[in-house]
Amino acid sequence: MTRTRIALALTSFLLAGSALAAEQFTTQAASLTTAAASKVAQAALSECQKGGYVVAVAVVDRSGVPLAVLRDNLAGPHTPQTAIGKAWTAVSFRNNTSNLVELSGPGKPSAGIRDIPGVVALGGGLTISARGILLGAVGVSGAPGGHLDDICGNAGIKAIQASLELE
Repeated sequence: MTRTRIALALTSFLLAGSALAAEQFTTQAASLTTAAASKVAQAALSECQKGGYVVAVAVVDRSGVPLAVLRDNLAGPHTPQTAIGKAWTAVSFRNNTSNLVELSGPGKPSAGIRDIPGVVALGGGLTISARGILLGAVGVSGAPGGHLDDICGNAGIKAIQASLELE
């Protein structure tokens, strides 16, 4: 009887330990939904159109995978991929690409990031966060200057920011 109790106790301890170990090796992470990404993209595109800019807008999740891509009918053929690249770069480096332009300029310690495949170190890529958690990023390409791409991207983020902060 004592051996049975010891075996049962040992088995329970081992099973509990394996359950705890499984929890330590998994994680849950918040990310944008496709619906939120679509709202960001549409608001950013609309803002650029108001300014007379023909652009493409891409929104990626926290892993850099595109959730929404919109292209103005007259935007150049390079703009969708560039917008995706800007958003991917922003989420990958957890920094707006306008900041990376200066940080990675010629002769700077971080200049090498421009050589990483897929990096687009031009203004227009903006991270999307809520309560300090990175959720994704938006990239805009086609306005006559990265600072104008940033304005459009910020308009997209503002379209959902209040909802994100309330969740």
